[in-house]
Amino acid sequence: PGTSALQLARETGCDVVGVDLSPESVATAACAAERAGLAGRVRFVCGDAEALPLPDASADGVLCECALCTFPDRALAAREMARVLRPDGRIALSDVTAEPDRLPPELATPAAWIACLGGARPLFGIAEELAGAGLVVERAESVDEALAELLERVAVRLRAARLLRDGLPEGLRSGLERALALAATAQEAVADGVLGYGVVVARRP
Repeated sequence: PGTSALQLARETGCDVVGVDLSPESVATAACAAERAGLAGRVRFVCGDAEALPLPDASADGVLCECALCTFPDRALAAREMARVLRPDGRIALSDVTAEPDRLPPELATPAAWIACLGGARPLFGIAEELAGAGLVVERAESVDEALAELLERVAVRLRAARLLRDGLPEGLRSGLERALALAATAQEAVADGVLGYGVVVARRP
């Protein structure tokens, strides 16, 4: 919904272009920018991460949050982010990390993929993808506690929703139970060091 773009503009004073594949998300984010009084400095465009609708060397920085693991061609997306950066521009990327060979089968399903778990890679793999795009990696840091906190918030909300399940259609009730089971499995994977969260900062030379 444009939250990160609006935060960037508000806290740094920079101009921001938000890119999303969904026209609905772009429209929602544009409305949020208007309501926040930031429409003059923040705009949103519909586009694909593997073919960014931005000119070469047009951005001082790129922010990519919890998205790289969902892109079909991550290497191409990394090259696109490098392409739009000016020399000495930086990319700040955060994403779910994982040891794919150790993931429980439940976390390799289409539902897990949608939840940003199925396509996750180790932190060093993310750093290698950015380096492969010609960027100089300056920082790669695990922040697994951030994912643990997020999963706990999700689980709390799902448990609260479960209290209302008697009034829900059967399909939603069964979906809720599957979501609870997936969240619990993900929490165990974080505790076992199989699933985590990482931050990588890289610079275009």
